[in-house]
Amino acid sequence: MLSNKRIQELELVMEFEKVEECFKEVSSWIENVGRKRLKEMINLDDSLEMLLQAQKQFREFDLVASEYCRRGQEALKKMDRWEDFSTVDVHSYRVKLQTYRDQLEEFCTQLDESRHRVCETVRLYEFFDKVRRDNCCMEEGVKS
Repeated sequence: MLSNKRIQELELVMEFEKVEECFKEVSSWIENVGRKRLKEMINLDDSLEMLLQAQKQFREFDLVASEYCRRGQEALKKMDRWEDFSTVDVHSYRVKLQTYRDQLEEFCTQLDESRHRVCETVRLYEFFDKVRRDNCCMEEGVKS
């Protein structure tokens, strides 16, 4: 039994090394591209036209970012079996795995929050723009 468990642990280590390339690629993209783009979306412009342009750019970024999140989640899912092993030999791999999981979850949450903020900001500006136009039309009607 001990031998079988050790063989399973070695198989997991070999599997981890294969999947780790995907983790590294996703992690690198998050740190070098994803986080920077999300920071750019914090300060949205003050005009509806500029907001719509920012929303379009965000949607393009969101497609790519969502794909990286999906790939990272799939890679993590492949490693779910690690939870069953608690030996010292696999501890360092579990720590790496948790680091990747935390980074991915944090980024995906920030992406969702940014998506929601951009959408709500555009909706708010569209509403105010409509109110402004309606007020202008009403004022012109009163002047006539």
